[in-house]
Amino acid sequence: MKKKWQFYSTDKEKVRMISEKYNINKLLATILVNRDIIDEEKINVFLNPTRNNFHNPLDMPDMPIAIERLLKAIKTQEKTIIYGDYDVDGITSTTVLKKFLEERGLHVDSYIPNRLNEGYGLNKNAIDTIAKQGYNLMITVDCGITASEEIDYANSLGIDTIITDHHEPSEKIPNAIAVVDAKRKDNKYPCRDLAGVGVVFKLIQALGQKLELDEKEYLKYLDIICVGTISDIVPLVDENRVIAKLGLKLVEQTRNIGLKSLLIASGYKNVDSTTISFGVAPRINASGRMGYQEDALDLFLSNDIKEATTLTQKLNEYNTTRQEIEKEIYNEALKKIEKENLAENSVIVVAGNNWHHGVIGIVASKISELYFKPCILLSFDDDIGKGSGRSIPGFDLHDALVYCSDTLDKFGGHAMAVGVTVTRDKLEDFRSKFEEYAEQKNIKDIVPIINIDAEFSLNEVKKEYVESLKMLEPFGEGNKMPLFAFKNLKIDSIRSLSEGKHIKLTLQDNNNMINAIGFNMGELADEYRIGDKVDVVGVLEINTFNGVQNIQINIKDIMKSL
Repeated sequence: MKKKWQFYSTDKEKVRMISEKYNINKLLATILVNRDIIDEEKINVFLNPTRNNFHNPLDMPDMPIAIERLLKAIKTQEKTIIYGDYDVDGITSTTVLKKFLEERGLHVDSYIPNRLNEGYGLNKNAIDTIAKQGYNLMITVDCGITASEEIDYANSLGIDTIITDHHEPSEKIPNAIAVVDAKRKDNKYPCRDLAGVGVVFKLIQALGQKLELDEKEYLKYLDIICVGTISDIVPLVDENRVIAKLGLKLVEQTRNIGLKSLLIASGYKNVDSTTISFGVAPRINASGRMGYQEDALDLFLSNDIKEATTLTQKLNEYNTTRQEIEKEIYNEALKKIEKENLAENSVIVVAGNNWHHGVIGIVASKISELYFKPCILLSFDDDIGKGSGRSIPGFDLHDALVYCSDTLDKFGGHAMAVGVTVTRDKLEDFRSKFEEYAEQKNIKDIVPIINIDAEFSLNEVKKEYVESLKMLEPFGEGNKMPLFAFKNLKIDSIRSLSEGKHIKLTLQDNNNMINAIGFNMGELADEYRIGDKVDVVGVLEINTFNGVQNIQINIKDIMKSL
């Protein structure tokens, strides 16, 4: 699909002023201006965040109530359990809260629902089990904000609940002791976009301050909190950036044996947001996707190197299995889309039988990216279809499901990702209404946009400029890697790599040469020829091969020059 190249209208005078005032090069200053990071406080926090840049945790909804209830539990040694989630955010949230409370002298157990048998969030069978085991206090992490019915049930069994969550609430707030979620309508907390583990961080920060602990007692968990924050793809701005920037420094020297073992297994040489997103997160998530969520939690809680090594190997194996299953489902789904002409619709709803529930979300994401359309993948077991959906920028998938709610049994999530349950007899009604909503929102007018920070000629590309971009890390949602355009370059060489999957080029601008690589663009090797003039957009990076460093363009889009 043709993408729209959109250049920032950069205020050059602001660039000059910021460059001079903060003693940074004009490239960095340009990017800060493009991101609207122009006042002194924002610039300082963005470039050099410190522990003093955290907001007051007591400003979060119900936080003072939650702290008083926890203090009571610590004082009376109340039987307490954490109810978590099986993804990275949930596992890291459970880890941090459990470790912190146990260091305060309160023994805490945990319950992580099985993704395949129980699904996401609170369920009554789990609450029954928790009640029978005599727990008086349940703390949810990364879940609970929409579980009004389940919380009422817990109340009826004599279980008090503190909810900590970061998802969108329903119209009704659950009747828990405290509901700590910055997405509540009555929220006044400055950062609404914390991950679930970020909310847990604010909880232990508030408790630590109340107990007059040294701040290192809660800041020491920023390595784990950083992993959960980056992995949950929340915007890496405001407090999330502080968490990620400071946390990555701790990840490099982490004392958590499980995290250290995972970092080694990932094979990445540098510790950055890419290492977390593509090396660590998939292995933790694979554990939950395959139904072995406890192994991931045990890894982070382990204090034994041998045990951690064994668990890491298990997570590697789960990830390999996940990749194999994912590939199989993806190919089946593409065949169905082609056979049923589903790609002609504004939105894609593809259903299959007995597809692995732990993997369909990833496949939905890949299909959505391939066609640049919202995609919902449903797996039917008899007449009940459960699935996951992924959207495109500019289309709110959760709002769409609200519109289709009379055709659905159950749904939840947010603008870009949802979970859904539908009966087989309502499938076509759902498809029809979903399509109707998409057309009302003029979804066909939405095109993928590439936001470009600046246009360069090759003679302007300096190694020190490229290296200075590291000051903008960590990159992620809300802080994308800067993109640069290069026009009218001549292809000096071109070939495909990895059995035709990727493409490698050498590009020339007058007497200047640069290497370029396009991942998953291998088919372009047949479209372009040596001597063709092209315009490219990409990320500038330093590539090291055989000890030699060279600047290269990691291509995000390419077209023939006009």
